[in-house]
Amino acid sequence: MHLTEIYDQYYQRLRKFILHTVRNEWLADDLVQETFIRINNNLKNVRDASKLQSWIFRIAYNICQDYFRNQWKASNLYNEEISEETAPSRLPTSQKELEQGQMRKCVFGLVNHLPESLRSVIILSDVSEFNQREIAEIMGITVENVKIRLHRARKKLKALLEEHCVFEVDERNVLTCQPETPSGYNLFLKPSGS
Repeated sequence: MHLTEIYDQYYQRLRKFILHTVRNEWLADDLVQETFIRINNNLKNVRDASKLQSWIFRIAYNICQDYFRNQWKASNLYNEEISEETAPSRLPTSQKELEQGQMRKCVFGLVNHLPESLRSVIILSDVSEFNQREIAEIMGITVENVKIRLHRARKKLKALLEEHCVFEVDERNVLTCQPETPSGYNLFLKPSGS
């Protein structure tokens, strides 16, 4: 397979995965570009075409981890604030899309509070829609470890949602989410004092 074919086939999924991981449009573009550079430099070493997808996403995963490690070392700031500038620029066109966007913002604001190993596994599973075997290959862990991390991630996320969000059914019988922000806590930043 040539790089142009890989680019055409995987660009959108790679960018979506990286954007959900780093939560910054500009940075995601840079890391996607770095991913394709690394793919191009190492494509000749791929011997098993059936493992191409997991190999590609493993590169992207490792590049994201390298970025976080470097950021952590440089500034001791692991999580970046989610702002309107980093959100996709497309505006919702209907009330339903607006509500779905608010729900996503609430949930992903809390996903950011998960430890990195749990956050990555839930993004790979629920956003990028990889199966457990593929996630194991991408992260370099066993399938059993993926199951354990997914279970822990969902349990912890459920606890965070119950603690920090108010779910209501509106007059149309639609589930909506409103974040609660007790003093000293912002859904899109680390809790104060941590």
